[in-house]
Amino acid sequence: MDILVLSASVLGFVLLFYILKSSGSLSKASATLPPGSFGWPVIGEMPEFVASMWANGYQSFLENRNKRYGTIFKTSLFGYPVAVFYSAQGNRFLFNADVQSYFPASAMNLLGNSLISKVGEDARVVRKMLMNFLRPQALQKFVGRADSIVNDHINSKWIEKQQVKAFSLIKGGLFAVACSLFMSVGDEVQQNELHGPFSDILKGIVQIPVDIPGTPYHKGFIARKQAHKLMQKVVDRRRKDLSSGSASPEQDLLSFLLCNVDDRGQKMSDEDIIDNIMMLVVAGHETTLVAVTFLLRYLALHPHCYAQVLQEHLQIITEMEGRQDLEWNDIQKMKYSWRAAQETLRLQPPSLGSLRVCSEDISYDGFVIPKGWKLCWATYSTHKKEEYFPEPEKFDPGRFEGKGPEPYTFVPFGGGRRMCPGNEYARMIILVFLHNIVKSFKWDLVDANEKIFCNPLPLPAQGLPLRLLPLSQQKAV
Repeated sequence: MDILVLSASVLGFVLLFYILKSSGSLSKASATLPPGSFGWPVIGEMPEFVASMWANGYQSFLENRNKRYGTIFKTSLFGYPVAVFYSAQGNRFLFNADVQSYFPASAMNLLGNSLISKVGEDARVVRKMLMNFLRPQALQKFVGRADSIVNDHINSKWIEKQQVKAFSLIKGGLFAVACSLFMSVGDEVQQNELHGPFSDILKGIVQIPVDIPGTPYHKGFIARKQAHKLMQKVVDRRRKDLSSGSASPEQDLLSFLLCNVDDRGQKMSDEDIIDNIMMLVVAGHETTLVAVTFLLRYLALHPHCYAQVLQEHLQIITEMEGRQDLEWNDIQKMKYSWRAAQETLRLQPPSLGSLRVCSEDISYDGFVIPKGWKLCWATYSTHKKEEYFPEPEKFDPGRFEGKGPEPYTFVPFGGGRRMCPGNEYARMIILVFLHNIVKSFKWDLVDANEKIFCNPLPLPAQGLPLRLLPLSQQKAV
């Protein structure tokens, strides 16, 4: 028995030594590494991390370590040593440092040849191509189309209902907008064919990349093949329509990518086009969905804020003077509405942060972070800090008046060189959707204490059930 215990101890020590050595932890004097704990051998702190995500306690997971170790600390997640930067200064450093983005193998496999798999010059070229379509000047011509789609969605799915589960309805409406603006897929049957695979891809993105039947990753992998097959048909048809002149080179992202070359004079392959559109739909659509969902929740919880939003949109409708669809100018007038959306993004950010990877040893704040380590920034490092946002748990859109928060403290879209390329698209769609809801209803929460969980984005456990009161009845009351 003693021999077995001794053997197990030796084996455990050897295993721990190998893990620390491979992570680079033994290659530097321990005093130079950030403080913190790697947790258990092999699995690191993943069990507590995963449990915190499901309980919407990711902030607590980070805050506990921040209080214990300071504004930079180490942990072990996804099988890697990770240095967590937990301050505005840390955000500034990571957003502007010459370090590569890192995504779990599951995300890389399911989103293929999209921007997230590119590094260095390749990443810069693809990012610029996408930004050319997603910049404000290019998005202006799509406001009316987005407004018309959302208006039709509200009239067909929300009107004449006394109670709805808002999350699933918003999801369907925003997916219709994404399909139209990115691929001009307006047929509801075709949208539904794409919606299932895209949802399964999202569920498989942050999973252990083991292709075992029945697992979310396996379902995501099958869904990727289905989505590629469906989207290739759309690409083939569009190429014919462009050749015949029945489609416009600027009618959506698909046409734009098919008709334009990058900085090196090269066109994207069909696979790259499909993967990048898939990435924008999966990531962009889902994060916008979370933002709209929680914006409706916070406005229901704060009637005085809803009242200001309502008055702003009624004034815009008056100034439209009978014009049916919104225009870019109208979006710019939704100042208080956007401040309410920003405050929502502060309190319940759709993206909890992301990872970078060290290609060489780097120094920060007196510590050395070895080559190969992952670097983590987190929205909660600043979003709910008293030093940056007084009364941080209070919903107060007024925080964003004037100059707004200090640089690198409000980071739902990242910042600096790492700003999300879809941030202006998200702003436009959030405000268009809010406009169509506000001009139609006042709403109340069925359960003001509905629990929130993450999988991997924050979600309302019951789907955000709302009681709807048509605006016409509200005026009568």
